[in-house]
Amino acid sequence: MPAPVLSGPQYLREGLTLVLSPGLRLFVLLPLAINLVLFVGLIYLAGHQFSLWVDTLMPSLPEWLSFLSYILWPLFVVLVALMVFFTFTMLANIIAAPFNGFLAEKVEVVVRGTDDFPAFSWGELIAMIPRTLAREMRKLGYFLPRAIGLFILSFIPVVNIVAAPLWLLFGVWMMAIQYIDYPADNHKLGWNEMLAWLRQKRWQSMSFGGIVYLVLLIPVVNILMMPAAVAGATLFWVRERGAENLVIQH
Repeated sequence: MPAPVLSGPQYLREGLTLVLSPGLRLFVLLPLAINLVLFVGLIYLAGHQFSLWVDTLMPSLPEWLSFLSYILWPLFVVLVALMVFFTFTMLANIIAAPFNGFLAEKVEVVVRGTDDFPAFSWGELIAMIPRTLAREMRKLGYFLPRAIGLFILSFIPVVNIVAAPLWLLFGVWMMAIQYIDYPADNHKLGWNEMLAWLRQKRWQSMSFGGIVYLVLLIPVVNILMMPAAVAGATLFWVRERGAENLVIQH
């Protein structure tokens, strides 16, 4: 077993290997395709609306301000890039939540070598949607008040010097919660019980959340690393819970 502080990168690396295997590709490619179609559509719509706005604005400006058209479009591209960067992970996780739940199941089957879960069917997937979306809303309910508190803290003189490191630590913690919750939810572990378990595994959780947080900051790479994070979190769950069971048995 790796040292707790080093376990996160290993889980993520092994998770990436697993999601690239033939048996798991369906649960990776389908949600990724849905997210890509959604974002391409949103970017196209935003670009179309922005173009109409520029066409309406420019004729009303003096001639000497015509150069603004060459500035507005680059600013728009930067704005869209930031929007995609900050919203992709959140929206992608909400859309992919049922698929991520199934992916966590199938990874666990591969790792354990036994299948205690129902066979995949579209009906089963549809039936998972309400539960998984409710769990995503629970994560959002956990995230928002704390994020708002940190946001307010960042405007308080002197005290705000701790805001940046707190934001970083909170972001890392949320990455651990976001992905380890999938296998925990598959085993019907309650929200508060899941948080309590992660706190018991604080170093391992922060190690895993930290490496996930880091790779999700990389554009394009983050698209593939999201399912890898689900698989890595499932490995985390199986091995850390398994280690606990061995201790209990002894």
